[in-house]
Amino acid sequence: MDLSRALREYLNYLSIERNASPNTVAAYGRDLSRYLSALEGEGITSPDAVTRQAIEAHVAALVDVGLAPASVERAVSAIKGFHRFMVADEICENFPTADLPLPAKPARLPDVLSVEQAEALLDQPFPKTAAGQRDRTILETLYGCGLRVSELCGLDLRDVRLDEEVVRVFGKGSKERVVPIMGSAARVMGEYLTQWRPGLVGRTPTQAVFLNQRGGRISRQSVHAIVERAGRMVGVQGLHPHTLRHSFATHLLEGGADLRVVQELLGHADISTTQLYTHVDRTHVRGVYLAAHPRAHVRE
Repeated sequence: MDLSRALREYLNYLSIERNASPNTVAAYGRDLSRYLSALEGEGITSPDAVTRQAIEAHVAALVDVGLAPASVERAVSAIKGFHRFMVADEICENFPTADLPLPAKPARLPDVLSVEQAEALLDQPFPKTAAGQRDRTILETLYGCGLRVSELCGLDLRDVRLDEEVVRVFGKGSKERVVPIMGSAARVMGEYLTQWRPGLVGRTPTQAVFLNQRGGRISRQSVHAIVERAGRMVGVQGLHPHTLRHSFATHLLEGGADLRVVQELLGHADISTTQLYTHVDRTHVRGVYLAAHPRAHVRE
């Protein structure tokens, strides 16, 4: 079996047996197609012919062309998984990625809004139209519930239970979790569903909560554009939907929420992912200490 056929089988395995999301399968497909093209350029088309040297040369080339560290890490992870699959599935015995380390990724703190910026973003005037109030509800839900963009776009009407003050969310790997929706987020969602969403429904009804102008489920790209535009209106340039998720987590921790609770709300499988937000929170704690402690500025 050549590498191209093995790749098709691996992507099917990820999709069907591992239940990986379509976005993950697509990203791995792009990374591994680029990898196979590099190997083919070296005359390597068989799984048994791949060498550790060829893999390391490909990774070095990804770094040299300026690929982001996170993208290089994902590519290496995809390559390791691909070769592990071929050995486990007895496609070949060659295992050149054994003990291949992932490239070091510099620690990067997530971008977050201040509480004042979040309030300005959400309290700005939105048009009293179906699209305007949909946009307002999208922002309130991203910040009020800490959702990923894919989770927000995937919401169906049955997932929003305002009488119970919860939203049912399907995260990575289709894992289900329940997130509270309260306060202004719940109020705005209720108004949108009863007063404004009917104005967006097209000829073919859909159960999607958030609809585009044609009445279909809204896309990730549209949500990105909505968030970026709303941020620009209050002086926050390049605002990303994930920044609202980061801000949700950080503001909860600053307010005294337990790390394990925040982990559950975000749907993180590993608490070490959630712990990244504690570094942001420490900046806030230090500021509070400096402002409040009577001996904070005493010098010898």
